[in-house]
Amino acid sequence: MTGTVVGGSGQTAFDGVSIDTRSIRRGELYIAIRGERFDGADFATAAVSAGAAGVVVPRGRGATLDAGAAAVIEVGDTTAALQALSKAVCRASGARVVAITGSAGKTTTKEVTAEFLGTKYRVIRNRGNLNNHIGLPLSLLELTTRPDIAVVELGMNHAGEIRTLVGIAEPDVRVWTNVGEAHLGFFSSIDAIADAKAEVLDGSTTSTVLVANGDDDRITARTRAFGGRKLTFGLELPADIQAFDVADRGIDGTSASILTPVGAFKLNTPLIGRSNLFNIMAAAAVGISFDVPLAAMAERAAALKPASHRGEVVRLARGVVVIDDSYNSNPTATERALDVLRASQSARRRVAVLGEMLELGDRSVALHESVGRAAAAAAVDLLVTVGGMPARAMADAATAAGLARSHVHYFETSEEAAERASSLTGTGDLVLVKGSRGVRTDKIVERLKAEFA
Repeated sequence: MTGTVVGGSGQTAFDGVSIDTRSIRRGELYIAIRGERFDGADFATAAVSAGAAGVVVPRGRGATLDAGAAAVIEVGDTTAALQALSKAVCRASGARVVAITGSAGKTTTKEVTAEFLGTKYRVIRNRGNLNNHIGLPLSLLELTTRPDIAVVELGMNHAGEIRTLVGIAEPDVRVWTNVGEAHLGFFSSIDAIADAKAEVLDGSTTSTVLVANGDDDRITARTRAFGGRKLTFGLELPADIQAFDVADRGIDGTSASILTPVGAFKLNTPLIGRSNLFNIMAAAAVGISFDVPLAAMAERAAALKPASHRGEVVRLARGVVVIDDSYNSNPTATERALDVLRASQSARRRVAVLGEMLELGDRSVALHESVGRAAAAAAVDLLVTVGGMPARAMADAATAAGLARSHVHYFETSEEAAERASSLTGTGDLVLVKGSRGVRTDKIVERLKAEFA
């Protein structure tokens, strides 16, 4: 990617990079990204006024800017320029890159991996879920601080996106957590999702390390020909990092014995559910590839805390406990969350508040019905579903599977459900709240926090 300096100095030094004039700091380079609803070039003058030391704009858009105020650079594609800059910074930093993809658990696996590696190395990680074609480059630009390792997640909802991200990050270690129904509405099948996720292997060499879920048949089928070093993790099938003697303690976390190629360790973690067990095993595999001692990882695992709205256990007044898993949802993840409710025997009542799972395409109703039956099988005492027709289908399927109609409530919006939250919840209840971000089940969590403060 080449640019042309059309104003100011071509020797300007920048203190950072920003794509948002609302948060830009003096001395930074402003790159005018074009989005679906805005054109960043329209705000280039504002960036200069805010103290930007330079701006990158599309060709033909630099002439109207005050050339004396900043270095003005024109390029053919500002997004491609951001990606090229981050790739150059990544290469120059000398840092090794760990990239994580999968249908679920990417952010938690990223956070746990960074924690494990941080016991031995200087590590950065992408903030939140900055994991797309813009967020990832912005994260990699932090490599100017020259850490030892960068741990990033790669997100996608269309074929070709992972390939682009891998081309930018050029990861030394690639982690593939699982394949599930997330974003199924954009694909013809789960196998098509697996094919798109398999792009994480693009550009790998014999020196590349792959960490892969050995219990996922779709991953196994697509990684057999991988030519680098492969470390598998799993529970059901033989794997390099394998869990035995698993004890699900509900809201109190998980215990297991973990066997690895370099020894065994006892895992005790406050993170809840089998999904997090898999996330921790994946992170441990990465740690092993970097020679992190098992004892250090076991110690750090005991102190782990969930990422915001991803399985947080919130203890409120009157013995009410909320499992806040409201960040996102898909059928497999929801059924695993219901397993946590099933394993929690000490609660007076087990309440599941399940929001509609979005982006499931033509199979949406059928998949919601399957989750409704799973809620009935988990013997929840109260089920609340939130959303459109698929959420109503989930409620109907639960009653058809044996859950009493009087114990099932349906609301179109989270605002409506939140209004009833206090009356539906009582002393000693354990409440799971899970749903796709677009449904905003986090509003229900906030209402419960307010009511039982």
